[in-house]
Amino acid sequence: MAYGDGLVMIDILIVEDNKELADVLCDFLRAENYTVSAAQNAEKGLALYEKYGAKLIVLDIMLPGKDGFYVLEKIRAKSNTPVLIVSAKTEKDDKLAGLDLGADDYMEKPYDIDIMLAKIRGIFRRRYSLDELIDGDLRINKLNQTIVKSDTEIEMTGKEFELLTLLIENKGRTLSKEYLFNTIWGSDSESEQQTLTVHIKRLREKIEKDPKKPQKILTVWGVGYKYL
Repeated sequence: MAYGDGLVMIDILIVEDNKELADVLCDFLRAENYTVSAAQNAEKGLALYEKYGAKLIVLDIMLPGKDGFYVLEKIRAKSNTPVLIVSAKTEKDDKLAGLDLGADDYMEKPYDIDIMLAKIRGIFRRRYSLDELIDGDLRINKLNQTIVKSDTEIEMTGKEFELLTLLIENKGRTLSKEYLFNTIWGSDSESEQQTLTVHIKRLREKIEKDPKKPQKILTVWGVGYKYL
C-alpha cells in the first residue's frame, strides 16, 4: 500500500535492543522477501510505526527505558496490528500480561529461527490472505479495489478506499486523527489534516443511511474516528 510522498507501509517492525540479534533476524526476514525496519528502544519503535505503519510488530519486552508492554499498550490504543512478543522473560505472569494486553503470540528466547519464520508466515496468512472484507451490506474487494453496498458498486477515490478499509479492519477501535492521516497520506505529506475530515464526510455520504447522523463512522471527539 503506497503512502503519501512515497512512504510505504513496512511488513515487519522489529523492536529489539540487542542490535546483533535484530540484524540477524532482519537478514532472515529480508531473505523471505519481507520489508523490515528495526528499532532498539520503545520511543524509536513507536516513531517508526507512526511514520510507516507495519503489518506485524516483533516486540522484545526488556527494552531500555520504556518496556515492550508500554509499546504494546500504545499500539493497541489505536490499532489491531499483529504483535509477536519475543522475550527472555519466560515467567507465566509475563506471558499472560503480554497476551492480556493484546499480543497475538509470545515466543521465548532463545528461539529457533525456523519456528519464528513459521509463526510469522502463519500470522500473515491468517491476517492478510483475505482478499475481501464483508461488513453487513458492504463488500470490499482489496484486489480490484471495489466497494459494493447492497449489490450496487460505490465509486470511490483511492484514498477513500484506503481510509474505509483501514477503518473496517480496525472495527470497534478508536483510531486517532494523527494515525489515520499519517497512515493514509504519510506524515511528510503536503496535505493537511483537514483532508481527513473531508474524506470522512465523503465516506459518510456514500455509506451511511443518514450522513448527518452517522451510525457506522463515528467521531470520537478530541481523538479521532471509530467504525462500528
